[in-house]
Amino acid sequence: MPTSIITTDDLREFKLELLDDIKELLNSQSGRITKRWLKSPEIKKLLGISSGTLQNLRINGTLPYTKVGGVLYYDYEEIMSVMENNKIHNKF
Repeated sequence: MPTSIITTDDLREFKLELLDDIKELLNSQSGRITKRWLKSPEIKKLLGISSGTLQNLRINGTLPYTKVGGVLYYDYEEIMSVMENNKIHNKF
C-alpha cells in the first residue's frame, strides 16, 4: 500500500476549500426559513404585521392556515406563494 505525504500546503489548501464550501452553504441558507409549518408569532414577524392584520388576512381568506387543537399553523410555501401571486407591477 503506497503512502502519500501530506504537506502543510496541502492542509492549508484543504482548509481554504472547506471554508469556501461552508460560506457557500451559509449564504444559500441565509434568510430562509427551514421549517414548513409556522405559528402566528412567526408569521407576524416574517411579514411585519400585527395580530389584527393577521386575523383579517385569515378571515378574508387571503392567508391559508390549518388549525390543530386551537393552534394556528401556516405553510411557509403557501405564504410565499400568496406573496408572489399578489405582487403588483406598476407600469408607467
